[in-house]
Amino acid sequence: MQRIYLDNAATTPTSPEVLAAMLPYFTDLYGNPSSIHSFGQEAKEAVEKARDRLAALLGARSDEIIFTSGGTESDNTALMGIAYALKDKGNHIITTPVEHHAIVETARFMEKQGYRVTYLPVDRYGAVSPDDVRKAITPRTILVSVMHANNEMGTIQPVTEIARVAREAGVYCHTDAVQTVGHIPLSVKELGVDLLSLSAHKFNGPKGVGALYIRKGTRLLPFAHGGEQERNLRAGTHNVPGIVGLGKAAEIAQKSLPAEMARITALRDCLTRGILDGIKNTYINGHPQSRLPGNVNISIDFVEGESVLLNLDLEGICASTGSACSSASLEPSHVLLAMGIAPEKAHCSIRFSLGAQNTGADVDRVLEALPRIVTKLRAMSPLVKPG
Repeated sequence: MQRIYLDNAATTPTSPEVLAAMLPYFTDLYGNPSSIHSFGQEAKEAVEKARDRLAALLGARSDEIIFTSGGTESDNTALMGIAYALKDKGNHIITTPVEHHAIVETARFMEKQGYRVTYLPVDRYGAVSPDDVRKAITPRTILVSVMHANNEMGTIQPVTEIARVAREAGVYCHTDAVQTVGHIPLSVKELGVDLLSLSAHKFNGPKGVGALYIRKGTRLLPFAHGGEQERNLRAGTHNVPGIVGLGKAAEIAQKSLPAEMARITALRDCLTRGILDGIKNTYINGHPQSRLPGNVNISIDFVEGESVLLNLDLEGICASTGSACSSASLEPSHVLLAMGIAPEKAHCSIRFSLGAQNTGADVDRVLEALPRIVTKLRAMSPLVKPG
């Protein structure tokens, strides 16, 4: 049975081109970039080439990029680095309840350190109002952090407007762009943010490497202490193969983005229409238009998302019920609850996320299997009335 992977929001396969670029740095070119001999300088040159490639994708300066172990470290560095650097100015952070756990849990940790955090409400699509950001800012506010697009339900936030509000108030703005880098056009200058987090494995790069964009002049204290790597902002020996892979993934994304975005959006729309038209009592979660190209988050009444997921897996179709970081939890999605969706409907949600390897045939397979699975599960549900 051929398996179909539709959980690309959790992770994507490393592309063959990326792997090929990485391999020499495990074997022949294994130097430490901090070493001054030729082995080290070869590795350093590779790291800087990757930095240039990523900067080009983001529309940033190369010296505004630091490499990290992934999105979680980048998010932690942004929040704690700003908070500690500006503790004399203020102690107020603004974010949302629909952020990734890397932001939500860090914000909760900061509250225990004496910082005050405002969690702005979101509308029924999961979007934040820039006007609510403006109203929440106080003289003690030091940072606004709003994700660029939600990992569960795909809604793209009005980050450009939010960053403008923050900038007018003299407040730093951070965005978690883990789900958008490499998937939609993105320029840090147009967004207007001061910090931006990303992770390589979300756009066909390797796991365990990411980056943080830090606008030149932004005050930030390091999260990890040790050596002088990454402009004294991120200590630790460079993950050279991973960084090379990230740079190659960025180069590929920059070249293929327009055509690939259009192709995946068409697949998404076909899958969405097929589910909504083919299965009664189904609902799209998130914004119907302003959403990620590959995200389809659906609530299916009278069945549990976990049951649908397990039955799909038996058919060789891999999807999810939300964030991979909370897949072991039996609690309904904190994102869907924050959007005002009732717990019983939140438990009925399932997320399909399309990627570079997916085709129209994959969509057809889902549209053949899912109605059959739902019919079987509803026949066993006490919530469905006979007839």
